[in-house]
Amino acid sequence: MTKAIIIGGGPAGLAAALQLCRQNKFTCAVYELRSCPSSLGGAIGVPCNGSRLLARLGVYESLLARGAVTNHVTMHSSQGATLGSVDITSWSESKTGYPYLRVKRKYLIEQLLEETEMQVTFVDGTRDTGDVLLGCDGIHSDVRTMYVDPLIQPEYSGLSSIFSILTNPRFTDSTPIRDLNATLTGDGLFAVVPSEAAANEVYWFFTEEVPMPETDDDRNGWEERRKLTMEHFKTKLVHGPLKDVEGDWGTFLKKLVIDSDSVKFYPIYKLPLRGTWFKGRCLLLGDAAHAMQPHAGQGLAMALEDVFLLSRLFQSLPVTSAQKSTRQIFTRFDELRRSRVEMFYKAAAEGGERRKRMPSWKLTMFEKVCLHGLWAFNMLGLNRMGMSGSQGNLICDVESVSLWHHGR
Repeated sequence: MTKAIIIGGGPAGLAAALQLCRQNKFTCAVYELRSCPSSLGGAIGVPCNGSRLLARLGVYESLLARGAVTNHVTMHSSQGATLGSVDITSWSESKTGYPYLRVKRKYLIEQLLEETEMQVTFVDGTRDTGDVLLGCDGIHSDVRTMYVDPLIQPEYSGLSSIFSILTNPRFTDSTPIRDLNATLTGDGLFAVVPSEAAANEVYWFFTEEVPMPETDDDRNGWEERRKLTMEHFKTKLVHGPLKDVEGDWGTFLKKLVIDSDSVKFYPIYKLPLRGTWFKGRCLLLGDAAHAMQPHAGQGLAMALEDVFLLSRLFQSLPVTSAQKSTRQIFTRFDELRRSRVEMFYKAAAEGGERRKRMPSWKLTMFEKVCLHGLWAFNMLGLNRMGMSGSQGNLICDVESVSLWHHGR
């Protein structure tokens, strides 16, 4: 029986353990630095290509009950006017059977842990031996930096976010939040979206350009920024980017920020595309291999696709020579995943550019383009053809991808 040692007990690592144990009959040992699930990451967006794989892992229905489905994006101007709304999921949902789900990262990890029925071991110097090693330990992966590709280091995107989650805000009765609402400002983008429909829970975040800390140690510099008080972040938002957002919508957003019990800050990093994903019998999965900006909503989905493709590849080769088979599998994995990962990576980077600071004249032009573009898009029914939200790229099923060249 093949044993996989998995470093990292986040979504990628737990999904890998669950899938390889069930489908490949592997023995899996998961090693995680944290002793309990972290709330880091707020509420994760899961498009249909990710939701479909969560269903195959057996966790989708329980997550659906603890999350929220959003079908539309509504755009608001910097003065608070509604520019328009567009359906970004119905076409892909009709093709796959799964919607766009948003769920808290903590809930996702808890459900995967419950489903795996295995103990995640806290790293304390314990030694272990296995047939394959999977690095699922995120963008700051020790597996990558210590073994697979030490030269590849995270790069700062130039953007950072602050966010909060509010349960049952008292003023959402008059302004219900059912879809993703994005408000344009000259300093960045402010968004609010439901994160748990049953609990009337909303998740807001503001993404803006933030310069690198002026210290020799980036991590220490960011930590100093994280230590800024919650009131500092609230004041900055209410009297800065949201100051000119008027009317009922502006009042709602300001109340949302003021009533937040906690506000968290995180800088957005990514990995260069040129990195190596495997070495010997060790393979990187998810963010450890190809961390991208969150602006395409594909981070979790790409990790799940990694897991399911790897599982299929292991099933496809007889274990006549374990070392040779593993090398073949990892090589083919790399060949099959690169182009799709790069497509979403570039889409995420383009989404990040639209969140950067812009002068007032450019913001005004952008709002006019949104206003008329959304009107034309809906009038022509382009959303019914899957042309909104790049839905055509989402319906591809990783379990239908041809694994090997003919004549292998």
